[in-house]
Amino acid sequence: MATVILVRHGRTTANASGLLAGRTPGVDLDQVGRDQAAATGDRLAVVPLVGVVSSPLERCRQTAQYILDRQSGTPHTPVELDLTECDYGSWQGRTLEEVAKEKLWATVQSQPSAVVFPGGESMAAMQARSVAAIRRLDAGFEAEHGPGAVWVAVSHGDIIKSVLADALGMHLDLFQRINVGPASVSIVRYGPGRPTVHATNTDAGDLSWLAASPPSEDAPVGGGAGHAAPPARGA
Repeated sequence: MATVILVRHGRTTANASGLLAGRTPGVDLDQVGRDQAAATGDRLAVVPLVGVVSSPLERCRQTAQYILDRQSGTPHTPVELDLTECDYGSWQGRTLEEVAKEKLWATVQSQPSAVVFPGGESMAAMQARSVAAIRRLDAGFEAEHGPGAVWVAVSHGDIIKSVLADALGMHLDLFQRINVGPASVSIVRYGPGRPTVHATNTDAGDLSWLAASPPSEDAPVGGGAGHAAPPARGA
């Protein structure tokens, strides 16, 4: 089974100012976001990636480039429209402080499956398209490169949260329990029987174990021995 590394874009100028950017063009990483993306690229440099797939929005493509710049190989680098940000409709471009006063805000927090953004997309449709895209791309990379293939999808907070909720077997109404920070790394493997979630919302730690052969498809009873320890410095 292949492995997908879900990376949220680094912090943007809109994030820093409390704006809901949505699909607004021209929203770039700020300096903090560039540093975050570079750090994530450094973490992933030890993993030979077969692909780095990005949402079409600038902030994701910029984050993806930091990852690509630190790869020694030449991963496949498509843009995937179905990994783009949720269409927040008339909420787009407004401050979070402002939209939090809308009646719909409470439903976004407690029952996302019932939310349709005014003039925009439903959160259920957002999850359906993003999960379908991740599963389709994952199957394609595995078919081409084998079960040890590791690839990256660079996308947005609500997109990644919805993908993780699906992999965890959680109803969309529970996805607000998941946090996905800027430039964070989450890891999912899709087996024939079920997905397995190996990490969520990490911003530090060794990832060299991802370069090893994929584990058994069966879950180890008792939790197993875990990943091999990284080699000691200077060894």
